[in-house]
Order: sequence, then C-alpha cells, then structure tokens
Amino acid sequence: MRQLLVFALSRVKQIRVTEADDGVDGLKKLAAGKFDIILTDINMPIMDGLKLVKRVRTDPVHKDVPIVIITTESAEEDRQRALSLGANAYITKPIQAPQVIAKVRELLGIEAPPSSMPSIPPT
Repeated sequence: MRQLLVFALSRVKQIRVTEADDGVDGLKKLAAGKFDIILTDINMPIMDGLKLVKRVRTDPVHKDVPIVIITTESAEEDRQRALSLGANAYITKPIQAPQVIAKVRELLGIEAPPSSMPSIPPT
C-alpha cells in the first residue's frame, strides 16, 4: 500500500514525496527539512503514528503542518483520539489512492487538474 501511495502522490506535479520507515525516522526527516503535509499510519514500529502526531504538534516549527492518518484502526475512539491529538484527517483502510490524493489536495489547497473534473452536461 505504501509503495502505491508514494507512486500515486509522486505523479501529482505539486507534490514531492519523502518516505520515513517509522515515527522516529519521520521526526528526523522533519528536523532536516520543510514539509507541507504528513501522512502516517497509527501502527508503526519504534514510534506509533499517534505519538508522532503528538510530537509534531508540540514542535513550534511544524505544529501547523496538516497530518493525515491512514490506518486499519476503524474504532471511533481511535479516530477521536487521533483528531484530538491534532490530526487533520483520519482515513480507514482499505483505501484507494485517489481518495488520499483528494484529501491531500484539499488540505494543501491544490486544485485538481481540469481533466479529472467530472463533466457537467449542458442544460
């Protein structure tokens, strides 16, 4: 799933993708650069996604970066906890790449190209 998302997101011209292996690796990469959005799973080795969200929200440099949780955890209490910690969106697997791309575009204010807009028949 991760490779599919990376491939799909990298095809969007305005998006450059950086991968991290886990929450700790993600924090290291955040410290080394500027990022416009973070996509994370809850279930990761070393540091889970909820701890990552909490750490990012206490970092003055990255506290306003939108965070999208993509996870198999479908319980409402997991969703509420993630959102209360500061996640901007919570998407439950299974997912389709266009669903994630649409959420990323929405949070970053990137318009979809005209060719992907549904056509409206003339009246």
